[in-house]
Amino acid sequence: MPGGPVGRRQVSGATVDERAPTAEGDRPSRRRRPRRRVALAVAAVVAVGGGASAVLLGTGGGSASGTAAALPPKTAPVTKQTLRDTQTEDGQLGYGPTYSATSRLQGTLTKVPESGDVITRGRELYEVDGKPVTLMYGSKPSYRPLEVGTEGSDVLRFEKNLRALGYDGFTVDKEYTEDTADAVQEWQDDLGLEETGTVELGRVVFAPGAVRVDSKQASAGDPTSPGRKVLTYTGTDKAVTLELETTDQRMAKKGAEVEVTLPDDETVKGRIDEVSTVIEPGSGQSEEAKTKVEVTVWLRSAKARKAAAAYALASVDVTFTAGTREDVLTVPVSALLALEEGGFGLEVVKGAASSYVPVKTGLFADGRVEVSGDGIAEGTAVGVPK
Repeated sequence: MPGGPVGRRQVSGATVDERAPTAEGDRPSRRRRPRRRVALAVAAVVAVGGGASAVLLGTGGGSASGTAAALPPKTAPVTKQTLRDTQTEDGQLGYGPTYSATSRLQGTLTKVPESGDVITRGRELYEVDGKPVTLMYGSKPSYRPLEVGTEGSDVLRFEKNLRALGYDGFTVDKEYTEDTADAVQEWQDDLGLEETGTVELGRVVFAPGAVRVDSKQASAGDPTSPGRKVLTYTGTDKAVTLELETTDQRMAKKGAEVEVTLPDDETVKGRIDEVSTVIEPGSGQSEEAKTKVEVTVWLRSAKARKAAAAYALASVDVTFTAGTREDVLTVPVSALLALEEGGFGLEVVKGAASSYVPVKTGLFADGRVEVSGDGIAEGTAVGVPK
């Protein structure tokens, strides 16, 4: 091989090959000469691979591969494995988000439950003027009275609850009929309410499921009116809440499964229920507002409920998995070389010779990257920095 020995040096955070001439007039080959223009390529690798180096190589002649000037200082084999893009964050185990029950009635609170009480469908949530305000299940709140002739999804939601409580004689649909009113009169009689057949606004509070009273915002004897908060509540299942940086939002997708490690090191599965972006205002003119991503993870499986039952509040670890690739070829991220014509390559070593081979990259995780390309197989030796 013509020319002298090859050394490696760092340029702007990237490793480059440099041929040392042995006689006056000798030059490195233009086709293989490394370039200084590496900043963008290196930044792309570092951002995903955690500080890896890359080399921008000109291959010349339009060829996608070239012969290396000398063997790399070290090699690593291409391995087949499963890659998982994971990240672990601190979370707080509790009962999930807190919601407010707000009165829509005018009068006096005559009964308010205690913190920790659990209320289920059809049961009294609180009492106004000696008459119950009951809990029913639904994702949207009441916004109008229900009476004969009323139509809409709120009618359907109420009738589903009425049927679930054992009342019948009506069709469960979006129309409030005389038959519905008859069933409502029976329901009102059972609750000790005036049998009007009309559901007044504020007599029912809708929540997604059974609720656990978190705190009282008012006490028995206090006056109440529309808009007055009575209590706050949560769900009855255990949940983990946590915050992510906006740059990590890709880790949290609604419906995705995560692993939660409890204080006793037991690991259970959870599912992401809610992902929301929250802006935290700065405390003064000198402090800028911060944007955070709030994540709620519910522990609803039988195993998770049992494992978390011993903890009212606790700090836990939540492991997110943004991507998984099974049985793929991988190399250390530091083995990637940024090609001048775009994309990445590897320096493949065979015996006493090596060559640059372009590759397609896939998932980056744990300092390794998924690769594929001609001549890349399990066990192939590739160059890596010393």
